[in-house]
Amino acid sequence: MQALFMRVLALVASLLTISGCAEMDSSVKEHFPTVYSAPVVHSDIDELLDFGNNLANMTTASRTETCRSLMKRQKDEPEIGVLLHLMVGRLLSDACGDIPKILDEIAGIPPAGLSDERMRHLVAIHTEALKRINSASRKLGSLERKHKTVQNVLETKDAAGSKKEESRLLREKLEAIRSMEKQLDETSEGK
Repeated sequence: MQALFMRVLALVASLLTISGCAEMDSSVKEHFPTVYSAPVVHSDIDELLDFGNNLANMTTASRTETCRSLMKRQKDEPEIGVLLHLMVGRLLSDACGDIPKILDEIAGIPPAGLSDERMRHLVAIHTEALKRINSASRKLGSLERKHKTVQNVLETKDAAGSKKEESRLLREKLEAIRSMEKQLDETSEGK
C-alpha cells in the first residue's frame, strides 16, 4: 500500500511539474517574441500577418537571424511561401534581401500562385510599400552623392581660398621686409 501511495505521489508531483513548466513557458512567450529558426512553408494570409507581427516584435539581431534563414532557404529551394515571407520581412529588416530582386520575383508569381483575393491585396500593398522604400533609398543615395560632391567642391574652394590668403600674407610680409630693407638702406646712407 505504501509503495502504491509513493507511486501516486510521484505521478502527482510529475504532473504538477509539467503543468508548472507549461505555464512558465506560456508566460515566457508573452514577453519574448518567437524567433523563426525554420520558417514555415505555407503562405496563407493569417500566417503571413502573424509572421510580420512576430518579426516586428523581435530584436534587430533576431530579425537579422530570421531573415538570413529565409534568404538561405529561398536560395536553396525557391518557394512562393518563403518569397512572401521575405517580402513581409523586407519592410522590417534590410537583411531580408534586395528590394528590386524581391519585386522581380513577386512580379513573376503566376496568377494561380496567389488564388486568395486577400493574399493578392496583401501582396499589392507590400509591393507598393517596397517600391516606395526603394525609390526613397535611391533618392537618398543620390542626395548623399550630391552632398559629397558639393562638400568636395567646397573643400577645394576653401583650400584654394586659404592658398590665396596665404599668398596674400606672404606678399605682405615680403613687402614689409623690403620696406625694412629700404629703411635700413636709407639709414645707413644717411650716416
